Amino acid sequence: MIRPPVEVFSPAPGSVVVHHDVAVTTRDGTVLRVNVYLPPDDGEYPVVLCAHPYGKDNHPKKRKRLPGHSIPFQYRALRQPTAVRFSALTGWEAPDPAWWTAQGFAVVNCDLRGAGHSDGVGSVLSDQEGEDVYDLIEWAAAQPWSTGAVGMLGVSYLAISQWKAAALRPPHLRAIVPWEGFTDAYRDLMRPGGIQEEGFVRLWSRELRNIRLTYQVGEENAKHPLRDEFWRSLVPDLERIEVPALICGSFSDNNLHSRGSVRAFENISSPTRHLYTHRAGKWATFYSEEALRTQLDFLDRHLRGGEGDATPARVRLEVRESRDEVVEVRSEAGWPLERTTWTPLYLTDDGLRAEAAPADGSMSFDTRSSGLRFGWTVPRDVELTGPMALRLFVSADSADDVDLFVGVEKWRDDTYVPFEGSYGFGRDRVTTGWMRASMRGVDEERSRPFAPVHPFTERQPLRPGEIVGVDIGLGPSATVFRRGEQLRLVIAGRWLWPRNPLTGQFPGAYERRSRGTATMHWGPDRQARLLVPVID
Repeated sequence: MIRPPVEVFSPAPGSVVVHHDVAVTTRDGTVLRVNVYLPPDDGEYPVVLCAHPYGKDNHPKKRKRLPGHSIPFQYRALRQPTAVRFSALTGWEAPDPAWWTAQGFAVVNCDLRGAGHSDGVGSVLSDQEGEDVYDLIEWAAAQPWSTGAVGMLGVSYLAISQWKAAALRPPHLRAIVPWEGFTDAYRDLMRPGGIQEEGFVRLWSRELRNIRLTYQVGEENAKHPLRDEFWRSLVPDLERIEVPALICGSFSDNNLHSRGSVRAFENISSPTRHLYTHRAGKWATFYSEEALRTQLDFLDRHLRGGEGDATPARVRLEVRESRDEVVEVRSEAGWPLERTTWTPLYLTDDGLRAEAAPADGSMSFDTRSSGLRFGWTVPRDVELTGPMALRLFVSADSADDVDLFVGVEKWRDDTYVPFEGSYGFGRDRVTTGWMRASMRGVDEERSRPFAPVHPFTERQPLRPGEIVGVDIGLGPSATVFRRGEQLRLVIAGRWLWPRNPLTGQFPGAYERRSRGTATMHWGPDRQARLLVPVID
């Protein structure tokens, strides 16, 4: 927190022309305000645009008494595993105007409705927001300094704001680069598995407290336990997105953006779509030389007809052994990988096994204070790349429901192997999943064996002693296990990390249910299993 590895520099005098608080009038007469950054030479430039509620003017400031610049608090509160570098013109999670103008682009940074210096009252993630971004795109295309070709770029909310706008098909939007942005607020953040998130959502609500909004996300999360019309109205129509897209789907943000980003890659209609995966730090990767060159090549190709150094891979796949060990970075044709062998590992009295248990068995645990673990010692080097899916058979002895938090870990002998995780957490598991047993209903038409889809539209309470099947999807990952290492499945009734900010995955936290006993069952008629993606 005292010295995060963040370097802020001042652009050379005269290298960037800045126009502050330029007014943009939307279709309903509301005035939004933007900052425009241009190269120093007069001319027409393709436009890189971002839109968000965090304040376009919230960027590093030159210190008066000390050397250097202040940096956004998030860079101190959330661990930075490697160095981050950008100019003092750079807003939170936004493209760096100094870098992009030097490449011959105009940059437009927009305060969304109700935020910063913009007028009106906003609604985060809404259709109204999508229409506003549409209008901003068309305004930027019509300016005298613009070629009429507009692309969008940004991290997190600056990625999320691209989905609905792109689905409306603005005529002058040529390409989007949503860098880690969820696509289903209920499933991806607010209530994964039907379980209410109350850690990051509380922190995010505080970030939005100075914005004029029609509703507060934390309050709505408490009001809407089911995936009702409110939540469905916030989901973008991904199939309507036809514009070329470079999507970053990191494996290190399973609590927030990973699943939604990959879902977008799988479901948009654009024939020109790319998936850039990694398992490093969010911001360090976005501003890294490799990522910037990939973004530049993509936007140069689609905004001004450039050829670039190389066409981006359909899927840029990064495979790791641990947080700090990259095994390989390679190109793949799609996701999940076509050559995947979906391999079941069955729960038994002796851990995870290749064959189903020959006889009935069960194990119980206290939902507040303990859990279960099942291990599989890897017989040969194996790569597991893709989502995973867990099928459990569950009973609750003293309640009509149970929350299930599951994770896949990697162990070398008796040593836990960590990975980069959400919010800068450096000791994450390989992958994680959530499910409230009463929300176990499955959409059979949309589900695949390795990716169950739950409607979350009704509760199915458990009866005392009743054993029910529960399918749980685990987020995407790409990991090599060496011969003799152990894949360990853990199951608990509470979040798998403590709430302590020094030892837990701060600020992630999930609601706690009353204490009870849950039992996992298996046997010939109840083939509980973890389905893993083996790459041959």
